[in-house]
Amino acid sequence: MARSKEFDEKEVLRKAMKLFWHQGYEKTSMQDLVEYMGIHRRSMYDTFGDKHSLFMKALEHYCDMMGNKINTIMNQEQTVKQAIRNLFEMTLQRTNEQPVGCLLVNTAVELALHDEEAADTVSKRFFDTERIIYELLLRGQESGEISAHHNPEKLSWFLNNSLVGFRVMVKTTDDKVKLASIIDMTMGVLDS
Repeated sequence: MARSKEFDEKEVLRKAMKLFWHQGYEKTSMQDLVEYMGIHRRSMYDTFGDKHSLFMKALEHYCDMMGNKINTIMNQEQTVKQAIRNLFEMTLQRTNEQPVGCLLVNTAVELALHDEEAADTVSKRFFDTERIIYELLLRGQESGEISAHHNPEKLSWFLNNSLVGFRVMVKTTDDKVKLASIIDMTMGVLDS
């Protein structure tokens, strides 16, 4: 007879996500995971597989969590420019127990060059955000809020790249004035 699990799988996955987010993939050992997640090593392997499999599940959990936040922002009644600004400002909103920065960007920097599965996940999620921005820009052009002289595809590339860079910047400074200025300057492109 199989034993029932003595832990909440989503809760321990959330803990693994947080540890990988804080320390990175390479620096996080199996022992770190076992201790932080509060489960036995055998249970971890049985439930999540090896360290890489656990990391990929934690990364997907992170992406789903952030996707839900983005969907919440996109479903608010607001202008297109405000929706795009909110994508940037979302990066600044974090709880005390949330690590600084973005796990997806961290993964891009740490693993994308030598881990095809991680690189594929990063590329897909970056493209998803780029597509959201593109669709917002089209909507803004249809309503007249965004000038028709902009190429929405190229502008979505630029804004997504700026958003990724901004996610890195928040790891290096907590200067709110500087960060707000970066958002304002980036948003200024939409006024031209």
